[in-house]
Amino acid sequence: MAAHSEYRSIIEGLQRWEIAPNDPSYPPALLDLGHEAPVLRGYGDPSVLSGECISIVGARKATPYGRTCAKMAGRAAAECGITVVSGGAIGCDQCAGTAALDAGGRTVVIPGCGADCVYPSSSDELFARAVRGGGCVVSLEHWGAPPARYTFVRRNKAIAALSTVLVVCEAARPSGTFHTATTAAELGRRVYAVPGSIFSANSRGTNWLIESGASIVTDEESLEGLISLDYGRLRTQVESHDLPRGALLDALVASPMRADEISVLLGLGLPQTLAVLAEQEALGLVCRLPDSRFAPTELALLGHNVSA
Repeated sequence: MAAHSEYRSIIEGLQRWEIAPNDPSYPPALLDLGHEAPVLRGYGDPSVLSGECISIVGARKATPYGRTCAKMAGRAAAECGITVVSGGAIGCDQCAGTAALDAGGRTVVIPGCGADCVYPSSSDELFARAVRGGGCVVSLEHWGAPPARYTFVRRNKAIAALSTVLVVCEAARPSGTFHTATTAAELGRRVYAVPGSIFSANSRGTNWLIESGASIVTDEESLEGLISLDYGRLRTQVESHDLPRGALLDALVASPMRADEISVLLGLGLPQTLAVLAEQEALGLVCRLPDSRFAPTELALLGHNVSA
């Protein structure tokens, strides 16, 4: 439990609940798990579990591209009035849930620990906002249960089963996210996948899913179109960020690159390339990844203040 946890402070004043598969209020979608349908324990409003939900998942070690796609999907779903479901993990999960809440929507967090715990600790605010914003935090584990490898496998199945649609923003192959997507397909759920560079390990799973029949999300408008077909919902507001980018950003959107690769691409010497990158970093358009590659920031991906 994180020190000075906002979530812990909130749930101390709330009634916790448990719902068994034979309870009339049990979400029907989870009954598709058969004998694996779990007892649910949580805080917040459990009725959202039986409403229209969309699960949005992706890599924990997400790139700026993956995180931005998760935010786009979370925001679009919320603006269509659909509850966003995620595991609350760092990376794409946090981004999707937070974006949904920022857009005035609701989110359900299904962690790999007891519903009275927070894991990871960096998700404390998301857990708190989920409950405070009309959604819930629901767990398949007993109260106080710590995270373990098997708990994440169980919760991924629940994330796949709970929603009509699973959106995969970024996924390696193999990975927990990829397993969640294949489980969703096996349960007859629709799977949307965001394509990525063929050179990105984090996009091997999503690209394979598209090749195998998942609906491809080519842009925000295509996602909105898919949602309208599967849920019969239209967005209450649409924000467009379609502004031109320069050669550098167009290349980095395709795949993060090292400085020497960018130098070849731009036809500049390495010192000049480093100067360009420093300038783009200062503008907030490019960021350096932990492996020393450069990638576009969320600001650049959304098209704000970017000129050709």
